[in-house]
Amino acid sequence: MNRIKTYGMAERADYFDFDIRAQQVREPLEQPHRHEYFQIQVNLEGDTRQTISGTTRPFPRGGLSFVLPYRVHLVPHPPGARYVIINFAQRFLWPELAVDALDLEDVPVSQAPALAPFLFQEYLDFELDAQGLAEAETLIARLMAENRRRGFGSSTAIRGLLLQLIGLVCARYEADLLHLARHHAGSSRRESVRRVLAHIGAHLAENLTLNDAAAAAFLSPNYLAHLLKKETGKTFTELVAERRMALARDLLAHTARGVAQVAHAAGFADEAYFSRRFRQLEGVSPTGYRERLRGDGARTPPKVAQEAGQKTGRKTAQTGRQDTPRNARNRPRIA
Repeated sequence: MNRIKTYGMAERADYFDFDIRAQQVREPLEQPHRHEYFQIQVNLEGDTRQTISGTTRPFPRGGLSFVLPYRVHLVPHPPGARYVIINFAQRFLWPELAVDALDLEDVPVSQAPALAPFLFQEYLDFELDAQGLAEAETLIARLMAENRRRGFGSSTAIRGLLLQLIGLVCARYEADLLHLARHHAGSSRRESVRRVLAHIGAHLAENLTLNDAAAAAFLSPNYLAHLLKKETGKTFTELVAERRMALARDLLAHTARGVAQVAHAAGFADEAYFSRRFRQLEGVSPTGYRERLRGDGARTPPKVAQEAGQKTGRKTAQTGRQDTPRNARNRPRIA
């Protein structure tokens, strides 16, 4: 899998706290990527589509895209497109919000209403009508002017204008955002975990890595490790081992595959290591586990029993004697 790059503010902005630029300032990124900061993109001209965390949505003229830190995303623009990109650090807009960027989905919108469009971008298409877009362009022009000036009070002015821009969207999508806040809080995290578990299940026989699983879930490896520990209480390695052992138990119980075949199907390259790990976790060897499930371990396999029966029948025919269980003569008859 291609490695997804994570950008810092210093790589894509002129300032470390806030920056705003039009499309011609930097070459657009043409591959899925993520960054450590917040981003808003405003589409001024040229219909396209945006992909964020594996979800693809329309991004027409008048559309706004709100991207949380560490979310994999991409907006490919057609020739002649006009757009504005706003980047800012969490501490710039929410200095009082003492929450790690990886835990922003835990923040209730009542505490930080301006977070709402970022939290629910995967579920809504934020589009402004002609009047709304005109208002947004006015705010954008003032943001650009204040960012160039960078004088006394500029940071305060920029924060105010930025909140007005976000507030413009919140006002138009108030009902949708509040509904999502009530009924879908944390759903993005759960969907990410679901994607990771599906990836693990589909590739158990292969060499599973945190980086590949993160790419499959459109997350950064650090965020995925944090998310799995938070949502499941287990590390990625523990989850993989758990599911490999579950598959091994199932194959031992319901197939006739040999231990080596079971080990390889469950993702263990070394049969001896698999047997040691299995005994550590189950308290019995793979063979012992299979025998325990099938009875006391002394049951004769069907094929062997059939062959034994055939041999006994031949012997009886040769001797002309009735083949009876030992000591049957001494048992009392039941009338």
